[in-house]
Formats: sequence, C-alpha cells, structure tokens
Amino acid sequence: MQAASAPIGSRAVVAHAAGDLRVDPIVLAEPAADEAVVRIAYGGVCGSDLHYWKHGAAGESVLRAPMVLGHEVVGTVERAAADGSGPTVGARVAVHPATPGPGDGSRYPADRPNLSPGCTYLGSAARFPHTDGAFADRAVLRATMLRELPDGLSFRTAALAEPASVAWHAVARAGDLSGKRVLVIGAGPIGSLIVAVAKRAGAASITAVDMFDAPLGIATAVGATHTIHATDADGIAAVDADVVFESSGSHRGLASAVRGATRGGIVVMVGLLPSGEQPALVSLAITRELELRGSFRFVEEIDEVIAALADGTLVADAVVTHEFPADDAVRAFETAADSSASGKVLLSFE
Repeated sequence: MQAASAPIGSRAVVAHAAGDLRVDPIVLAEPAADEAVVRIAYGGVCGSDLHYWKHGAAGESVLRAPMVLGHEVVGTVERAAADGSGPTVGARVAVHPATPGPGDGSRYPADRPNLSPGCTYLGSAARFPHTDGAFADRAVLRATMLRELPDGLSFRTAALAEPASVAWHAVARAGDLSGKRVLVIGAGPIGSLIVAVAKRAGAASITAVDMFDAPLGIATAVGATHTIHATDADGIAAVDADVVFESSGSHRGLASAVRGATRGGIVVMVGLLPSGEQPALVSLAITRELELRGSFRFVEEIDEVIAALADGTLVADAVVTHEFPADDAVRAFETAADSSASGKVLLSFE
C-alpha cells in the first residue's frame, strides 16, 4: 500500500487476503507534481472488489499484498496538482480509474487505450506492486483522472459515472440501437445501467433477464419494457433480439444471449467470464451468423456519461439501493454480494 503523510484518522478499505477485509488507518504518498489529493465522498462497490474480498483474486489478478480497494469514486479536490494541471481546489470530481500504458509493447488500436497491455486500474492486483484503489478518506490521484462535475449533479448520482461508462461503452460497441429490439442478460448494476443507456439510445424494446425479482425491478425502473426469469429458456429464445448484452459473466448467460439473438444479430459480451476455456454455443452462433463482440471497461465515455447524468437524459438513480458508512465496509460488501436483494452499494466517506 502507499505510504507517507495523511491526516490523522484517515481510513481505507483494504483487502488483505481472501475473506479478510479491514478498515485500516493509512498514510498517503506525497503527491507528484501531476497528482492531486482528493477527499472521497462516495465509492461504489464493484464486482471486482467483491472478488478480491471473497477469493483473494479477480480473475487472474491475485492478491500478493494488502491492497486498498475501490475504483468507482467521487469527491472534492483538497490539494490541486502542483504543475497546475487538472481541477482546482474545491472542485467536485468523478474519477476515471485507468492509466493506459505500453506494457510489453503488444499491439493495440491507438484509439482504444483501454486495450493497452500496460493499462493500470485503481484497485487492481493485475501487477505487482498492486495499484491501490481509492476507498479511503483521501486519495492521491493523477490530475488526468479527474473529471469536474457540473453544478447540480449530486455526488450520490455521480458515483454511478464509472459503471455507467462501462455500460455506455458496451452500448457503443453494439452500434445504433434506434428502433432495435434489445435483450440484456443479467440485471445487476452493470446490466441495469446498460438498460438505462439503451433506453437513452432509442431502443424500441428492452427485455431484462435475471435470476431474481429485485434486480428485474431495478431494470424496469430504469427503462426495461419486459422482464424474464433466467430459468425461462423458451421465453428468452422468443425475444429474437437484434442486439443482446451479456452482463451476467457466466457461460449460461452467454448461452442465453446466443439463443435470444435473432439471425444476423449482435451479442456484446460485457460480463467477464472466469479465465480458461468456457462452454459456448458456437455452432448456433455460426449458423445464425451472429456477431460476438467483446466490451472491456471504457475509453473517454465518462465525459458523456457525466453530462447525461447531469442533464437528466440518463436516468439511473434507481440502480443505487444501499449506502453504508465506510466503517461498515464489511456489511456493505456482504450486502453487495447478495444480488437477490441489492443493486449498487455505496460506501460513504463523508
């Protein structure tokens, strides 16, 4: 974890190992010239945070040392970058958690830095030393990560900016949704945000699929026109969707996505399946000439998302279902892990 001077009483939510989540005192590194100190207001608990807590790993990113979690954060600039870059003191900001990098030099499209091999992400154990996250009273962050929030946009709503950017990127990967029939497999926070973005994008109908009633209710609140329980295979197949978004992160969800797509349709794979080989309905995808498109994180869509949240064209507040003080982080994580009863869970550091 980072070290140096932070105000007495500063706290951070730290994953030490599988099943070992603590709220620890921390000290912050002295900011570099291009870094600012941000006092965090809210942090949203993400699926990757839950994996580090429950399993000590998120996919192939394995904890090798204690790590501060959290990449969905908003707050106030308390100390601006010394080089004059970025927002000034007092600015209310959301955070873009990625820092692209060349890594091992593997090729990637220049206009898609989210695919850069050396990209780091707040709260990620993909590399060692790990990249600490920002579930803390204060965080030292690159000024380039900070996006100033418009007046009138609350921190609570703005806390959705990062996951909504993942959804926005996924919808962009599908192309124009105007008048299209859309199917969303998995109505957790990302799936429900995809519903909200798809509605804004002009989809004619949006069907949400999930195992549980509560997330289906959230999906309905943000724009789903129909809902189906995940066990209803015939009902899913009958949707005959032009575009399907798979956001459950399971091979069964991917199978449902393929079955629910119309001939010549598009399947956007958003949910991250476990590493290694996975069963898939490849034959059906071939004979229907489906286009399977991956969607990973986002690029600069966060700027558009913040504007849409601020002007009310992206309606997503219903995705937030719970808020806990940072000292109750374990209870917050337990709540977030129960997808039958929660949507997006926020930690408050105020």
